[in-house]
Amino acid sequence: MEQIDRTKELETKNIGALLWAYALPSIISHIIASIYNIVDRVFLGQYVGALAIAGLAITMPIMNIIHAFGSLVGAGSAARMSIILGKKDYKWAEDILGNSLLLTFFFGFLFVTGGYLFMDRILEAFGASADTIAYAREYMNIVLPGMFMTTLSFNLTGLMRATGYPKKSMWIMAGGAILNIFLDALFIYVLDWGIAGAAWATTISMSCTGVLAVWHFLQKSSFIRFRRHAWKPKLYIFRNILMIGMSPFSMNLAASLVVALLNNQLLRYGGDLAVGAYGLVNTFGSLSVMLMVGLCQGMQPIAGYNYGAGHPLRLKEVYRLTMKLNVIIGFVGALLALVLPHAMLRLFTKEEELIQIGIPAMRFMMVMFPLVGFTITNSNFFQSIDKPWIAIVTSLSRQVLFLTPMIYIIPPLFVNAGVAGLTGVWASMTISDFLGAVLAFVLMLSQRHVFRPSNS
Repeated sequence: MEQIDRTKELETKNIGALLWAYALPSIISHIIASIYNIVDRVFLGQYVGALAIAGLAITMPIMNIIHAFGSLVGAGSAARMSIILGKKDYKWAEDILGNSLLLTFFFGFLFVTGGYLFMDRILEAFGASADTIAYAREYMNIVLPGMFMTTLSFNLTGLMRATGYPKKSMWIMAGGAILNIFLDALFIYVLDWGIAGAAWATTISMSCTGVLAVWHFLQKSSFIRFRRHAWKPKLYIFRNILMIGMSPFSMNLAASLVVALLNNQLLRYGGDLAVGAYGLVNTFGSLSVMLMVGLCQGMQPIAGYNYGAGHPLRLKEVYRLTMKLNVIIGFVGALLALVLPHAMLRLFTKEEELIQIGIPAMRFMMVMFPLVGFTITNSNFFQSIDKPWIAIVTSLSRQVLFLTPMIYIIPPLFVNAGVAGLTGVWASMTISDFLGAVLAFVLMLSQRHVFRPSNS
């Protein structure tokens, strides 16, 4: 009976109500996940010092790469799970669950082993100095096993949403974040463990989250759970998971690379303050993107299920509703950036010179955000319905296909025209967002047959 109850609403309940029920916990989970990064920095900055903050900063790109591999497995598993549940094949769904965990263990073993074997080389490659490497090493030695648990947590909580438990997934993540705050205060402030305290707080809280997520799938009352047959490795399931997950994986890796290239151009044309201004505007923009991605994650199980079940009209309805909401979010973000840029930047800094550099940056970077909402929705939608290559091209279009060449082509043209090269860097982002949306629209038109009832 539990199986029927958990799947039936995805093909019968009002689409708007479903999207709200699935998207809100996902959005809250994104906000909660960001707490893990923020809280460690706050406590270290207040009670340890600048070198500890620098040491932690060095570890961030390394952990982002590990998170990218986590999204490779987690997003691919959740999307595939929804499609198979739409086909009512519960044994296959349980095979996806088991094989997803096998992939998580495989990548976790590689990262933990490689991290310990080549720790200093990796840290030096990411900018550790003689003054900061001790802090970074101390943090990574403790947090590496915890990063495996982090990947496991995000993977399994995503699968919980896909199998009909969005609120439970949210509460598990919330519990981990609250525990992390409490342990940071205990280990850093009370016990004076320094950066090791931050590492232990993160590792313990995420381990508890991972254990709770595993426990959910061990319970007999769970809709989809671990069974003996699910632990047999199946290459076609590995392939399906990795192909679908390749879109968020490649996007996360590309984002790290593009930021490095972009920072070099900002330094060249505007100096350190330009890099700082970009960071502030990017923080503001990421709030809008977080809402968009949260909505898309709410869309994913609904779209995937109805695609697998052969309900193209419901598929079209959830696509249109998600698209409309994300474009509205983008429009609100763009409006605030165009009308109140000074006030928005003032929320993050009191440095007037930084704000003045950031005002044109905010207007150039945010003006196309309604189109960014369109692009993000398309990328996530095609990922949800097992169209990995369409999703990959769509997700990479803004940053890799267009922005990477534009930041080298446009600024010199502006300089030759007597306009500041820094303005050209900002304009490169506007142009890239527009071109990315055009490509997303063309790719969407090429796949519009998925919405036709004749395919059901």
